[in-house]
Amino acid sequence: MEWTGARYADKPTAEVSTWIDAAPEDVWPVVSDIGLMPSLSSELQSVEWCDGEARRKFVGRSKHDAFGEWETTSYVVECDAPRVFAWAVQDPAEPSSVWKFTLEPDNGGTRLSQWMQLGPGRSGLSFAIDRMPEKEQKIVFVRLREFETAMTGNLAAIKDRVEGS
Repeated sequence: MEWTGARYADKPTAEVSTWIDAAPEDVWPVVSDIGLMPSLSSELQSVEWCDGEARRKFVGRSKHDAFGEWETTSYVVECDAPRVFAWAVQDPAEPSSVWKFTLEPDNGGTRLSQWMQLGPGRSGLSFAIDRMPEKEQKIVFVRLREFETAMTGNLAAIKDRVEGS
């Protein structure tokens, strides 16, 4: 991944992937279950659907040493079982971030990828950049590295859950 010189307005992205010894149909229930997400993340504390059976909108509560605690509303922007599950954070037209799981059949199993994009909408990171604009590239780089590490852990936990069951 190339992050050198990335600015928030550039909508920088991070992506990780792993191979899972199971069909996409067997991986899908895990990646599309938002209730499992907090157990995969040290930052995400809780998630709940806020539109009942429609399952198009959910609230997440997060915590980070540098950013404190916050709550966001996310909107499912793509749900194509068992291939893609994606959501936009805050305003779907101008999200503060977009997150996506992609599942592809691969060598008798599944190639699972998790991808995320910062911006273009403002987020907690925007406030840090506002305070230290001369450090924007470093702030973006460090946050993307945190996301890459977290997503690597997410995929390892999903792999363990699916292959262990």
